[in-house]
Amino acid sequence: MATTTPEHDKRIAEMVFGKIYPLYLNRLVKNGRTEEELDEVLGWLTGFSPQQIQDLIDEEVTYKEFFKRAKFNPKAKGIKGVVCGYRIEEIETPLTRKCRQMEKLIDELARGRKMEKILRSE
Repeated sequence: MATTTPEHDKRIAEMVFGKIYPLYLNRLVKNGRTEEELDEVLGWLTGFSPQQIQDLIDEEVTYKEFFKRAKFNPKAKGIKGVVCGYRIEEIETPLTRKCRQMEKLIDELARGRKMEKILRSE
């Protein structure tokens, strides 16, 4: 597992959250999950309410701005594993690590994992 490149990190930072959110949602709905569950997971991770998430989508913020405004859950340190070929705990760039942690939670949701486990409640 290689660490991310500066080009990779820059590409993630410049992605627009509002363009990616519907892709996450479509994947989850196909797997029998809901927008409310997606917003619950995003809220747990970032501290954003569903209305704040919608405002960020409307504002067309980049991932860089999205994660800059987020109040990351301290339990997020427990999100480990491989996403898109990168081991989360080995990613050095904080923004890219946070993005991959978010994607890991969404992946767990899509795979039908129980919400208590996704939200690291145990």
